[in-house]
Amino acid sequence: MHAENSHGQQTAAHPTEIPIHIDHRPYKAPKPAMTGAELKALAGITGDYDLWYETPGPSDDIKVRDDQPFELRSGAHFYSMPRTINPGS
Repeated sequence: MHAENSHGQQTAAHPTEIPIHIDHRPYKAPKPAMTGAELKALAGITGDYDLWYETPGPSDDIKVRDDQPFELRSGAHFYSMPRTINPGS
């Protein structure tokens, strides 16, 4: 996609930020695909947590790997969960 600057020259359009939610808080993703590690850094999530994409409908939610880019969509919802859950501790 191209846009014209004030001199009538074509320039590459700047990517727009993508509005997403992580742990019920709004964020603006700076690029269309981000790794789980990048998304956690954006939300300030530290420690031993996994990030999950909340899939609309009855499908299972999707784990977002720290090292694999995930295609973002406007309004996407993610949540973090401890990697290890110790029932009864």
